[in-house]
Amino acid sequence: MQSCALPGVHAVEASSRHSFPRHTHDSFGIGIIVRGAHRSWSGRGMVEAGPGDVITCNPGEVHDGRPVGDSRMWRMLYLPPQLVAAVASDVHEGAAQELEFTDPVISERAHARRFESAYDALASRSVDAEDAQERLIQLLAGFLRVKPHSSRHPPEAWTRAKARIDDDPAAHVTLAELAHEAGLSRFQLLRRFVSGTGLTPHAYIVQRRMDTARAMIACGESFAAVAITCGFADQSHFNRLFVRRYGLTPGAYARAMR
Repeated sequence: MQSCALPGVHAVEASSRHSFPRHTHDSFGIGIIVRGAHRSWSGRGMVEAGPGDVITCNPGEVHDGRPVGDSRMWRMLYLPPQLVAAVASDVHEGAAQELEFTDPVISERAHARRFESAYDALASRSVDAEDAQERLIQLLAGFLRVKPHSSRHPPEAWTRAKARIDDDPAAHVTLAELAHEAGLSRFQLLRRFVSGTGLTPHAYIVQRRMDTARAMIACGESFAAVAITCGFADQSHFNRLFVRRYGLTPGAYARAMR
């Protein structure tokens, strides 16, 4: 894992047999399977990718991931939404549209070549930022699509529980309290929350805490302070959950973010 030629962009190269539980990223992700095969669930369905396939995910999109066979190797670029928005504005000639990656897996060699070119430029310290930016624009131009407008409906009751979590992810809150907030039974809230987010309320709380934790680690905060601030029982509890979710220790993540 390393920072790249453009601010906020991170490149990841990994070889692992780790199975990742359902989680989200706050960035756009685009990558390629180098070796082995990978299977994942997301809101766009169950997908499988093999060598040379390009894979994508959108910010906030719930997904998991596991190897097909013993292990797999992949390379990813994680792109901040504001950077993608700026590129999309260029590609779509200033249209202020919400955009997304529509295809979780793309099996076209031309797209794979464009990804490899952009990855090499962004991850290399010898390539200047202008060259890296040009290659990134060429890559994203082939993938980003305008997100269809959703019909306007009054917010569902379960979103009140989600808003309470978002307001203070570190706070201790029970399923019964969240159900009361939403005016639903515990079972109704659980079912509707999973349908709406892909995660149970507890899993969503852990994800939001992890989002905060990663940002604090990137800013150089101590792991003990991160664990306390983000609402984990203790540092060892935080460490276990971090490894399970991301496949590396908080220390390894901190070193990679320097």
